[in-house]
Amino acid sequence: IEVVAVSKTRSADEVEAAYECGLRIAGENRIQEAASKRPHVTAPFAWHLIGHLQSNKAGQAVECFDLVQSVDSERLARTLDRRAGQAGRVMEVLLQVNTSGSESQFGIEPGKLMDLVAVLSPLAHLRIRGLMTIGAHSDDETVVRGCFSTLRELSETVAARGWQGNKVSMDYLSMGMSGDFEFAIAEGANLLRLGTAIFGSRST
Repeated sequence: IEVVAVSKTRSADEVEAAYECGLRIAGENRIQEAASKRPHVTAPFAWHLIGHLQSNKAGQAVECFDLVQSVDSERLARTLDRRAGQAGRVMEVLLQVNTSGSESQFGIEPGKLMDLVAVLSPLAHLRIRGLMTIGAHSDDETVVRGCFSTLRELSETVAARGWQGNKVSMDYLSMGMSGDFEFAIAEGANLLRLGTAIFGSRST
């Protein structure tokens, strides 16, 4: 299990301190904040974009991040593929799935995931490394764990399909944040997005 240190609103010094504590992945929600912060962080983090990405900012994402966790549409994926090709690299991504059904959350519907993978798998400059989801905002453990178990089952379905080449692999199940990561681990998460649990509560 790997931990993404969610460094939204945190200073470069705080991010450096996280590295000294053994963390190796930094997660940012916004491109602009990452672009201004990353030059001041000397530690060799892998940088993940975990927030929603608009297609018109795909080029900036390719420049700033090692992996984008929040790809949720064909349009965005194709734009990332094109911009990654222009940059001479292969962009690693996770596909975000809306397992809670909440209209306030981004992500593709579970029933449409396989079709999206089929469309994206031939793209030359995109590599799908796994899936991501956000658990339901609920006090009911059964509801929250249901979101995570759904993502695990989807991952197993994708893996069983046996996509040609090395452009699709289910290496990562990114699910679980500071309030529900224990449930996520129980359901098979191997990439946790933790902010408050690492840095403490953000000042208002």
